[in-house]
Amino acid sequence: MMSADNSPIKPSKSFNEIEIVEDFENQDTLLKHVDISIVESEKRANGTLHVRDHYTVYLIDLKVNDPEYKLVQSKISTIWRRYTEFEQIHDYLQVKYPHVVIPPLPEKRVLYAWRKSDTTDPEFIERRRAGLENFLLRVASHPRLCFDDQFINFLQQEHGWRETITDSGYLLLAENKLKSLSVSIRLKKPDPEIESVKNYGKQLETNLGNFLYTRSKIIEKNYALCKLHADYGKLFSEWSVIEKEMGDGLQKAGHYFDSIADSIDAMAEDEEQLADQLKEYLFYAGALQHLCTNHEALQRNLEIAHDTLNNRIAERNRAAAGKSGLMSRLFGTTEPDIVRDQSTRALDTKLLADRQAIDTAHAQLQEFTKKATAEIEFFQKQKDRDLHESLVSFITLQVKAAKKNLQAWTQIKECIQNMPA
Repeated sequence: MMSADNSPIKPSKSFNEIEIVEDFENQDTLLKHVDISIVESEKRANGTLHVRDHYTVYLIDLKVNDPEYKLVQSKISTIWRRYTEFEQIHDYLQVKYPHVVIPPLPEKRVLYAWRKSDTTDPEFIERRRAGLENFLLRVASHPRLCFDDQFINFLQQEHGWRETITDSGYLLLAENKLKSLSVSIRLKKPDPEIESVKNYGKQLETNLGNFLYTRSKIIEKNYALCKLHADYGKLFSEWSVIEKEMGDGLQKAGHYFDSIADSIDAMAEDEEQLADQLKEYLFYAGALQHLCTNHEALQRNLEIAHDTLNNRIAERNRAAAGKSGLMSRLFGTTEPDIVRDQSTRALDTKLLADRQAIDTAHAQLQEFTKKATAEIEFFQKQKDRDLHESLVSFITLQVKAAKKNLQAWTQIKECIQNMPA
């Protein structure tokens, strides 16, 4: 398997040199050379008849559109993947690239539903298919993520991929990180920019969550209201049968009432797709906060390294004064010179290691901050563009639906007015 280093198409800059948004846009990505789509889904059984023992797989279709590109194994390939495998590659990327705002997966369970639904519903499975495809496209267009060997293998390696990614050791790293992140981190001097980004992520998550909740309540009421117009349609149609002069007008009006009831289905489906776009950024907000937490962990490591050095210096000073031993501290006696010299030499060695630990922690934090800053700017630009488009489409859809209903009511009014008096 070829990696990004021996790919025939070289990035314009090293990944470590990606410092501004323009650097991202100038990078080579996998998506510039291949087409990726999820063309279908299929329900399979675990071997029992219980409905919960069924699972869904998704067919990834990969086509190379650049004849000179050699990174992928074949020009056309297809492979089935379960949602749990998508979770694996997502978790792997999250561990491997802690400074990246990792593209999120679509919801595992139905969120902000406005009518009864579960993960076995064909509509939910289709929307998840679209969300998983979007995840692949996001990763394939990200210059840091797209050439990762495990991601390339995910798209092509039919057998043994689970074992390969497990052998990468990401699970142990994820477990260790989970333990470190489970401890509440209180920094002495939090980075104000990272704090600002983290707070923004929380507010974005709250605002989008509230928007989706409100939207679910409104579409639930609106759907029920529109469907009730079918009662008007039935009433007017039945009424038209007993009326000679007004019959045609009543029947036409009934058809327009039926059109109001029927139109809500397509509108609700379109709105659901737009809601999924907003859900993506609801989950993106969590990924943004995760990046900030990773930064805090590195900053905490640096603070711990400084504390260790300061404590060691104090210990060395006590040793130099002959006050480091238990007896000297209890009774105020001074240790012999030979003991004092041995203690100070041993502590000098540890001080050297402590200073090296600080240099290492500082370099790691600096490198992380440089990469994360570029990632955050890249995400913000993408988020502004996508949310603007989604919100405009959402409002346009509401206006279109309102105009359509107004037109139907106008036609109903004309039908009634044109009836003989």
